Amino acid sequence: MNDAAVHRRLDALWRMESPKLLARLARITGNIDTAEELAQDVLVGALERWPREGVPDNPAAWLMTAAKHRGIDHVRQRQLHARKQAEFGIELELHGADMQGDDAQRLADDDIGDDLLRLLFTSCHPLLPMESRVALTLRMLGGLSTPEIARAFLQPEPTVAQRIVRAKRTLADKQVPFEVPRKAELPERLDAVLEVLYLVFNEGYAATSGDDWMRPALCEEALRLARVLVGLLPGESEAFGLLALMELQASRMPARTQADGAPILLPEQNRARWDRLQIQRGLQALARAQRTGGADGPYALQAALAACHARALRFADTDWNAIATLYARLMQVAPSPVIELNRAVAVGKAQGPQAGLAIVDRLVGDAKLRDYAPLPAVRGDLLQKLGRDAEAHADFTRAASLTGNSREREVLLARAAACVPA
Repeated sequence: MNDAAVHRRLDALWRMESPKLLARLARITGNIDTAEELAQDVLVGALERWPREGVPDNPAAWLMTAAKHRGIDHVRQRQLHARKQAEFGIELELHGADMQGDDAQRLADDDIGDDLLRLLFTSCHPLLPMESRVALTLRMLGGLSTPEIARAFLQPEPTVAQRIVRAKRTLADKQVPFEVPRKAELPERLDAVLEVLYLVFNEGYAATSGDDWMRPALCEEALRLARVLVGLLPGESEAFGLLALMELQASRMPARTQADGAPILLPEQNRARWDRLQIQRGLQALARAQRTGGADGPYALQAALAACHARALRFADTDWNAIATLYARLMQVAPSPVIELNRAVAVGKAQGPQAGLAIVDRLVGDAKLRDYAPLPAVRGDLLQKLGRDAEAHADFTRAASLTGNSREREVLLARAAACVPA
């Protein structure tokens, strides 16, 4: 394997494994900034050694072992300067010494999932403004780049970058402990935690950049953490609403790509390949959210939208009037230009493309959607249905120029080409 191939493989692996490494290092060192620095050291070490020595048989385990060694070395260096009892406890844990009581149980717990949960709640600390909590946690837990986070927020990259830097500095200055808070403290962090899981799942379901249509590892991690969360907070309807949304959306994943990774859009998907067991789990979680008074919560409403698709055995059976009504309700609960754009799609299906286009045209001047690829993509689709092919071609071409995902770009360029007469 040549150097370029090694680098590509390491890059793909790093996107999947870096959140776990950061979580483990943050638990060892107690500091998120330090964890990030040490994780970068691990990456540099792999870049130096793998091209020369070959890719290890288990590269993910190699990275984790290297990260733990870096963490141990860092703790040892700190102990040379100040032998604090808490740090000595971490050293004892790392070397397998006997400990007693709750601390022994907590420190002996070597489960990756627990580390990620600690990182999630630490990054969502109420000391930080809501948007800073979400941006930082997406960076640390989701492994998303600053441009990807900026696209999720529909905000400039420098703004998001500054939020992340300030958030890490605040946590370090206030010496926020790296731990899952007590149950009484969970609700005040819940909104940020749910938003992070939602955005991480979305990036996995429809990647905004890269060569892959989806990033399944992100979806799986977000789903796993959401399942843990509803166990911690069984009375929180929105936690169940989000879990329902994720389960229902994830049920379609087997049908969303061809064997070569090329996208399959919703109208062409083979619904026999949708995971019916996962759909049932999603519907059960949605029913739980509705029973606990959360029917009108933002995530429960989105789950209800996903349920409309899940219940339709064929694309032609989709109840677009019900979907348009749900989007209208969602706009009242959590107004957003992205939700309004989705409503335009539903209205276009229910009432005809001209009705949908009227909504889209009102969004064209929205500054938040200026560089948002789905806006011209939706407009192009509606224009094509109206027979306005030249305008549709222009919109599909613009959408292709805005997306950072190569698979999506291919789809949009193909649709633009289809608007040009033979």
